[in-house]
Order: sequence, then C-alpha cells, then structure tokens
Amino acid sequence: MIWATLKSLLSRKLRLVLSGLAVVLGVMFVSGAFVLTDTLQRSFDSLFADVYSNTNVQVNQKSKLGEAYDGEDGAGDGIAPDVVTKVAAVSGVASARGDVGSDGARMIGPNGKVVTTWGPPRLGSNWTGEDGLTKLRDGRGPQNADEIVINGTLAKETGYKVGQQASVLTLQPKRTFTIVGIAEYSGGRDSLGGELQIYFHESVAAELMLGKPNVFSSIDVKVAPGSSDETVRDNVRAALGGDYDVKTGKQLTADANKESKEGLGFFNNILLGFAGVALFVGTFLILNTFSIIVAQRTRELALMRAIGASRRQMITSVMVEALAVGLLASIIGLAAGIGAGAGLAKLFSSLGSDSLRIESIGVPPAAIIASFVVGMLVTLVAALLPAVRASRIAPVAAMQEAATPDRPLTKITIVGAVVGAIGGTLLGLGLNNGTLMLILGGVLISFIGVALLTPMLARPVVAVIGRLFSWSVPGKLGRLNSGRNPRRTAITAAALMVGIALITGVNTILASADKSLHGFAEKQVKADLFVSGDQMSERPPTFDPAVVDKIDALPGVSSVSAEYWDAAQVNGDDRGVVAVTDLGAMANMVGMKPASGSLGKLGPEQAVIDEENAKEQGLTVGSTVPAQFARGGPHTLTIVGIYAKNEVMRGYILSPSVIPDMRIPQPSMAYLTVADGTPIGDVRKQVDALLVDSPEVSVASTEEFVDGQVAQFDTVLLMVQILLALAVLIAVLGIVNTLALSVLERTRELGLLRAIGLGRAQTMRMVTVEAVVISVFGALLGVAVGTGLGAAVVKALADDGIKEFALPWSAMGTYLALGAVIGVIAAVAPAIRAARTNVLTAIAYE
Repeated sequence: MIWATLKSLLSRKLRLVLSGLAVVLGVMFVSGAFVLTDTLQRSFDSLFADVYSNTNVQVNQKSKLGEAYDGEDGAGDGIAPDVVTKVAAVSGVASARGDVGSDGARMIGPNGKVVTTWGPPRLGSNWTGEDGLTKLRDGRGPQNADEIVINGTLAKETGYKVGQQASVLTLQPKRTFTIVGIAEYSGGRDSLGGELQIYFHESVAAELMLGKPNVFSSIDVKVAPGSSDETVRDNVRAALGGDYDVKTGKQLTADANKESKEGLGFFNNILLGFAGVALFVGTFLILNTFSIIVAQRTRELALMRAIGASRRQMITSVMVEALAVGLLASIIGLAAGIGAGAGLAKLFSSLGSDSLRIESIGVPPAAIIASFVVGMLVTLVAALLPAVRASRIAPVAAMQEAATPDRPLTKITIVGAVVGAIGGTLLGLGLNNGTLMLILGGVLISFIGVALLTPMLARPVVAVIGRLFSWSVPGKLGRLNSGRNPRRTAITAAALMVGIALITGVNTILASADKSLHGFAEKQVKADLFVSGDQMSERPPTFDPAVVDKIDALPGVSSVSAEYWDAAQVNGDDRGVVAVTDLGAMANMVGMKPASGSLGKLGPEQAVIDEENAKEQGLTVGSTVPAQFARGGPHTLTIVGIYAKNEVMRGYILSPSVIPDMRIPQPSMAYLTVADGTPIGDVRKQVDALLVDSPEVSVASTEEFVDGQVAQFDTVLLMVQILLALAVLIAVLGIVNTLALSVLERTRELGLLRAIGLGRAQTMRMVTVEAVVISVFGALLGVAVGTGLGAAVVKALADDGIKEFALPWSAMGTYLALGAVIGVIAAVAPAIRAARTNVLTAIAYE
C-alpha cells in the first residue's frame, strides 16, 4: 500500500507542487522571522558589548519616576561634581569621570532641515578625549564652547567637513558651532548602531543637553589594578546610598541586551502573525488540492477498495502523500526562510548609514523546529478531510463514475452558521474586554465560519458575476464551469477572501478614524492655526518657549496656548500629563466644557482633570493629589476644575509652574486663534518667520494639522498590505492550482468542445472567465467580510474617539478590480494548457 501511494504521488508531482508552494511560502515567513530576529539579536549583543567594552563600573542617578524610567534621558536632576569627587575617593577606584549624554542633539543640515533618523538616537555628549572605543578620524577635540566634534555617520548624512559651521538644536534655541573634528569607533566604523552623535565642549554640554550647568548624567569608573569590578561596584554603591544606580559593564550589557530582546520579540510576533495568516490561507489551497485529487482518483481508489484495501489504509494513503508534500515543502521553506532572513537583516542594516554591523547569519533551533512542525502540521490537517472522504468511497458504486456526485449543502451551511456565530461572539467579547487572544480567536473562527457558508453563496453570486461575461459562448461556458462545483469554487475563493478581508478591515478602521478626526476638528476645534512637527523618534519636536510670547504679541492674534508633555507620577500612578500656558484659551479652542469648577488660567500647583478620571480616582474640585516629575522635588496639585468628556483632551492638565521639572521644558505644540477681520494668511506668515530657528516645527491650519495626523495611517496601511501580500500570492496559487486540476479533470470535455468547433483562443477565454469569476467572488467576499470586521472594531473603539463609521470606497473598488486582475494572471498557465489539448487524445481520455 505504501509503495502504491508513493507511485501515485510521483505520478502527480506537478499538481502537488503548487499546493506545496503554499506551505513553502508560509514556512519561509516563519523561519525567516526567527532567522532575522536571531541575527539582529546577536548583532545588538555585539553592539552593546562594544558600547560598554571600556566600562568597568558606571554610576547613574535613579529616576524619580521609578525603576521603569531608570537610565532614560532626563532621569533626575543630574549628578553634581562633588559626587564624582566622592566616587573617585572610593577604595579600588583608579579614576572617576563625569559624562554627559542624552538624546536630542539635532543638527541642521546644509539644506536648512533637521537631520532625521528612523530609530537610532541623535545623541549629544561631552568630549572626554580618545579612548579604546572612540577615535578622531580627522581634526581635533573641541577646545571652547563654540566647537563640536561629530561622528562619521553624521558627517556622511550632512556632508559637513572639519572647519565648517553647523547649527544644532538642543534644550536651548538654535546655536551655531564650528566643526573641529570627525570621530570614528573601533574598527573604523562611522557609528556603533546608526546613532547621530555630537560631542560638545564640557563647559556647555550639560547646559545644552541636561538643562543645567555643571552636572553629569553618569559617572564612568575605572577600576584600579588588583580590584574586581564587582567589588568596586559594591564599594561605590555603599558610599553613595540608594539614590544612585551602580552597575558593572557586564550588567549594563546584559540589561541592554534584555531590552533589545523584548523589542525584537514583539517584532518577531508580528511577523509570525502574518506568517500564520499565510499558512491559514495555504490550508484552503491544500484542502482544495487534495479534495480535487481524491475526486479525480475515485475510480482508482474504488479499485483499491475492491481488491481489499481497508478504510484505514485509504486514509493512510492520502495522509502519507500529505506528509511527503509537507516534509519537502518544510525543507524548501526553511532554506528559503534562511535566505529571506539574511536579506532582510542586510536591508535592516542598510536603512541607515553604517547603522548596524550585522553578525553572520545563524539558524536558531526554533527556526528549524517551527518550520517542520508548522509546515507538516498544516499540510496534514488540511489533507485530513479529503483523506476521510477517500475512505468513504463505495467500491462498487464509485467504479461506475469518474467523479463523486455533488452533495447537498445543508449540513455544511448549518455548521458554518454555528461556527460563524461562535466566532462573532468571541470577537465581540474580545473587543469589549480588550482581550487580544479572544479577538484573534474570534477573527479566526469567523473566517472559518464564513468559509463554510461560502458554498451556499457560490452558485447565486457566481451566476450574477458571470453574467458580466456571458455575452459570448466562451463567457457562458466559463460562468457555468465556475458554478458547477460550489464547494471547490468556495474553497478557492475563500483563500483570497482572507487576505482581502484583513486589508479591507484595516482600511475601514483607518477611514473611520480619518472621518472621526476631521469630524472632531470641524465640530469642536476652534483654533485657527497650529504649531507642531512630525514626531519621528521618542522625543517630540519642540521649539523655543520664547516663541509663544512673541506669537501672543503679534497683531491680529487673539489668543495662544502652548502645550508641554511629559510622563509623571500623579496620585500614585504613572501617567502622561500636559502642562499648558493658558488653559482658558485652550479650553475655548478645543471645545472643553466645565463639569464643575472652572477652566480659567491655572495658577501655581493647580490642575484640572476630566470627569471620567475624576470619578475613577474619587476626586472633586478642591481635592489635592501628590505629583512627582523627572526633576525637582514632590508637588502637591490642587484640582480647581473638572471638565466634561472631550475628544481632544483627556487626563490631567497642569499649571505651567511644573514645566521646569519636566524632562523637556520646551513646548511641543501651540494653538492660536486669529482676531476677527484679520487675514489668517498674514498671521501665518508672521508665525512662520518666528519659527525660522525651529526647522522641526511648522505652522498649519486646522485642516492641514488633521491631515498630517491622518497621514500616519498611510504608513500603517502600507505595512499591512506588504505583509499580507504573501497571503494574496498564496490565494493566486490556489486559483492556478484549482484551474490546472480542473482542466485535467475535464480533459475529455475540452476535447469534445474543441471537436465541435471551440477555437484555442475561445478555450483560453473560457478558462480565463472561470478564473476571473472565482477571484472576483473571493474579492467580493473579502470586501464584505472585511467591512463587517472593520465595523465591529470601530464600534468597540467608540469610547476611544472613533465615533464616525466610514467605508473606504476607493480602496474597496481597487480590491475588486485587483480580484479581476488576479483571475487573469492565475488563468494564464491553465488556459494555455487547455488550449493546447490534443483533440483526439482528449476524446479518448478515460
């Protein structure tokens, strides 16, 4: 029986290749994700080992916001010089040096724009001279406050050379420096990990990067010969007490590696999620392939039953075929994934200038195990139903026909309705509770339910779609062929439905968010102009606080309020808070209404809060709450107002008296209104002139500001479309496979059609129409299901501000058109094969 199965498999190797390709692509995604993240993790491990290679012990100030913020920029008031002196006197310390280092040194390039980066920080440090890690490639170190050294990456990005002048934004307004040196790192690298680094003279570094003169962000400790790093660490820790975080270089490396591993783990899970979608789609392809093959082998299988093969042997026969396909596809998919992972790692590195030294490609055990487990399991599960069907073939009755008759759809429709209802219920519960696993499970089960219901829809919907092509004989034949086997058509279309549904769902959510934001702006926002920038890193673009006062003094400006954002501990919890310069003006501009108390200009240590948070925390007007910011001592805030639910503002809004204790004491946004009768354009030009030294920010109208916020959705949508393109590709393979097997199944029929006058071109049109009808049916299902999923999510997000429902009509039309194009592409090979059918051979087939 095994030998017969293998012979049968070899005789149909071409038709099994396409189904195997689905597994290959899915496994490639899975193994590629593991290979990529493993390679990047080892690269980051090497990076952090280099960063701390010359560090024996390092002292950092603990954050006043708790352990979660330790080591972040602006964590604390800075380390005073006398602490450095104290550390230098500790037993076992050879030397102690104060270092300044913080993100936020933004160089302005020759084009007048700030040099940006996607991911790596823009660091500003004090120049402490050359060491084993940092060397001067050209020039010298800064000798006065107006000189800087830049690293090789920044030099390449800007084209600046030694002797030229460049402007830099820090915690102070734009300042111009002379570049006196270009730095490189061990091994001749331009950077360690793509960072843009500026080294200032020690006399100004702290004031520019930390906001206070004569302080440090860390202390670098060199251990004396004969002393261990751990012993010195303990000695320093005992001398300084609990306000400082003291660690060895090994500990710092381990902490950095752990943090990068968590980030890469999240990235890996996203890739695996899309791989799961691809494999889910591939399941439909494999199921359809084995179903068609079993149907085509009805007579062969019946003969095997007649000569003594048991039902168990029949199931084993089909499952052995599936196992062979899954094993081979897993091997090929693993190899392809290794190549894809290597390519993506190289691409990741090339996104920046010499951004990250990529380690040699390795294949982690997880990639191998996942490839074979996933690849073979998916294939076996998909083949199980056709295998059971093969075992039920009656030896005598089946020998009288070449194929099994179509079966009633009642049972599968009932099951589909039940499964769909379960999936919808889980999805609803997940959206209401915010439980990710319930949401994912609900979506998966809903897709299965829709797939089971699809055969019931196939005949009527395909008949309607097919009428668009029924103006010719080939069109009529193609329409009839696509509807003759609703189960087969449904499974083929369902594969395409999954990818299109997910893309349409995301599009629907983003379109609704777009409409909601514009609706809020139109109904609530009364500001005429906004000053802000696009946030491209963890640090928001900021501008000089003096600009706010200058805007307020402009003729024609009736009101202005600036917004400062930071993290803080308020009333015992970590929260994001906003300080505003004029709450009364802002309340009018964003439609805030008082529920109790007042929303006038806030005095020192005063705050307001929204009514939902006030209720949760048991606060009323007159309540006091403790607050701690990244800098300074504790505050006691008095609640002077509670505002009604607002779509723009939420949470604590604080007095400007707390701004000096924020990590970034600069505004990230400003709102302003123009007096009646004053042309907005005239005021805009004047505000633009005031922002000449702040190239990261610009002034925009309300419509432009909202459009800028919405534009971020386009990036999300593009990423989703790229990642789901693999699922659509597998769906295309499914249509190709179904048509190829269908053409083979109808060999005699095609011969008869050719014999009575159907030309080759007409035969190709007939097959193409069949493919287009199936793919458009799948796209139509995807658009419908995706719209439903999107609507459910939008409804669940109503409390988060997405209250308007919108359909992405242009995108939906594009996806339906894409379905037709997919059908044409998928039909090429099967149509050519059908057209080349030899008439006499085909008539004699079977």
